[in-house]
Amino acid sequence: MNTEELLDYDDVGDALREGRSLRPARGYRFLLAQGDLNFLSRQVSDPVPLGRQLLEAGALDPQDGYSLFAILPSGDFEDVLLNEPFDLREHGAERFVAFLTDRDFKLTLNDDELRWGKPVISGEVLYSLAKPGEGEGVFLEVPGGEDRQIEHGELIDLAEPGIERFITAPKRPPTFEIIVNSRPRTVNDDTVTFEQIVHLAFPGQHEPNVVFSMTYRHAASTPHAGELGAGGSVDVKKKGTVFNVTRTVQS
Repeated sequence: MNTEELLDYDDVGDALREGRSLRPARGYRFLLAQGDLNFLSRQVSDPVPLGRQLLEAGALDPQDGYSLFAILPSGDFEDVLLNEPFDLREHGAERFVAFLTDRDFKLTLNDDELRWGKPVISGEVLYSLAKPGEGEGVFLEVPGGEDRQIEHGELIDLAEPGIERFITAPKRPPTFEIIVNSRPRTVNDDTVTFEQIVHLAFPGQHEPNVVFSMTYRHAASTPHAGELGAGGSVDVKKKGTVFNVTRTVQS
């Protein structure tokens, strides 16, 4: 590919989600947060930048004492050394977080106080620290509300005011939030059938001359969008899969 054919930019996150390599481009976009989970799109011209170049892309001065971490798909953190190259094509990391090293963050885990040197912590790390028993999960205590179960790949912001308190407790049955004809619905399985969605859209008995058609989008399975027919099924995401069901009466 010659210079004239180069893309203006390629997006690291798009490449990861599409399961492809980065394309030759004039720039490469990634996500960078500074001390929180407010990730902003940034761009570098080299697919193998130095750590300091990733910081500079976010208008951060490496001489200010920043530490930089890549957040891997598992939720684990990988140190990014400022004076060494980091290959955006190989590490599988789209998100980076930078923070100043002069602060610790407090949290409690089953009433034990811990200090953490990063403004965010992953569910993967919390599960490793808590070592919950079979059938147990890690929960974030919500004062006056329902404690929230933490997922392994989730990231939790520790920079908010107060001390985050985590506990282990029996896991709740999984739920999946979907949208059916513009209305939120909850199901307990990651696979839903045509008939199940029809019942959510139009509950009750139906006359033999009533026919239903259905489209979906943002599904977990491939293809991510399309039509679903009687007897068919589709895998849904934890949140956000959308179904539209149309009811037609045949004469």
